[in-house]
Amino acid sequence: MENNEVIRYTADVVVTTTDGNVLLIERGWDPFKGQWALPGGHVDSGETSRAAAARELAEEAGVYATPAELEQVGTFDQPDRDPRGRYVTVAYHLTVIPGTIVEAGDDATNAQWWPLNALPPLAFDHADILAATLTATS
Repeated sequence: MENNEVIRYTADVVVTTTDGNVLLIERGWDPFKGQWALPGGHVDSGETSRAAAARELAEEAGVYATPAELEQVGTFDQPDRDPRGRYVTVAYHLTVIPGTIVEAGDDATNAQWWPLNALPPLAFDHADILAATLTATS
């Protein structure tokens, strides 16, 4: 049986502060336009997922980290995790100090810190990625 399924490769970043907040961006485009999500996006040609995660974090939230500072959380590849088709993401974690300035850019219309105990509904499977990150780092 031939499988012509196109698989797209993305990277997402969970950024938490030492005092219990997480960085979320408000999506400017569909799917999930206007909903909150983790910063992230497509891995470009010739780029590692770690480098893509650092680039997307800078582009979407104005937070600058070196790829080496990002700790890999895991791979998320549920077939139905994105309504646009098959997307496989590698998630990373970064811890920053409270008060780190964030500024929305690229395809994010807003970027802000949210208390981990008072989160809005998250787009895609980002609640699962966040939960896996918190479990791995606790």
